[in-house]
Amino acid sequence: MNFDFSDDQKSLKEQARKFLSEKAGAKVTRRVLDDPKLSYDEGLWRGVAELGWLGAAIPEEHGGLGLGRLELCVLAEELGRAVAPIPFSSTVYFFAEALMLAGSEAQKKAFLPKVAAGELIGCFAVSEGPGAPTPSSIQAKFEGNALSGAKIPVTDGDCASHAVVLAKEGAGLSLALVDLNQPGVTRETLKTLDPTRGHAKLEFKNAKAERIGAAGHGWELAEAVLDRAAVLIAFEQVGGSHACLDMAIDYAKNRYAFSRQIGSFQAIKHKLADMYVSIEVARSNAYYGAWALSTEAAELPFAAAAARAAASDAYYLCAKENIQTHGGMGFTWDVDCHLFFRRAKLLAVQAGAPAVWKEKLVKRLEQRNAA
Repeated sequence: MNFDFSDDQKSLKEQARKFLSEKAGAKVTRRVLDDPKLSYDEGLWRGVAELGWLGAAIPEEHGGLGLGRLELCVLAEELGRAVAPIPFSSTVYFFAEALMLAGSEAQKKAFLPKVAAGELIGCFAVSEGPGAPTPSSIQAKFEGNALSGAKIPVTDGDCASHAVVLAKEGAGLSLALVDLNQPGVTRETLKTLDPTRGHAKLEFKNAKAERIGAAGHGWELAEAVLDRAAVLIAFEQVGGSHACLDMAIDYAKNRYAFSRQIGSFQAIKHKLADMYVSIEVARSNAYYGAWALSTEAAELPFAAAAARAAASDAYYLCAKENIQTHGGMGFTWDVDCHLFFRRAKLLAVQAGAPAVWKEKLVKRLEQRNAA
């Protein structure tokens, strides 16, 4: 079995890296970080829309490129490497995936072309406070096409125009699609460790909404969306991890102490080796997840959980050791290490913390073995 990407996919990866090196990178990320009025970079958002990245996995009949999810994995890795300050994951990994998974044909025709064109920013709202969400913890209500309740925190909820919300409907849970630019919706921007990825508290008071998928199947659908997104986020984390390793190696080669490159010291070598090993473990799990995602294999829930856990651990380790390799310089605002550390910590809790995914993996394996 060949887990490597095809030549066309590798070419897409090279083109994406070239574009992002010119249009994204630390300067763009810092501009969003330094300006409290900005929640994302609009120029970069328009650029990725023009290249068709937002519609990479969206079928052609719905305005996308119809390439597939392997191509989306390639793009995710490069966006993570560039620490791109745009609401790509919320819109593409969550909102669009929810529509493609459970939306009606009318909903797909109405919203997916807007996603592909960059005209719509979406988000996915499940959490209602501290702790991992459970079916019994969801208090938001969806009754008679009206949505009420609160969701916090919602990634990119500060700039999104639409949201897919998990809410009670009758005795079960359902997914509801809601326009956030209506009188029944209020939002409060939240402060986080990484302001380049905005977060908000969304409150709904009889806001107009429409169901996505079958009534009472919201929890199963939300879990399926999270599994798909977990693989794509893992690729972002792998890309960020590798960027940290490259930064650390470059600094270790050019920084001298006691008339020697610091990379020649055993302590630094061990740090770099540990970073490399963690990335390879994460990449292997991410590739397995990509295969399961692209083929809709039955192994996807297991592969997604493993990819999510391994990539989160790798990104945190690499971001931390990158700072340590840079020494006292690594803690300063002028050095870019903190951009990756911020993103590593943020992505580690987006869609559930590593501990949540490790528990999911254990439970899923137990259930499979008991069957």
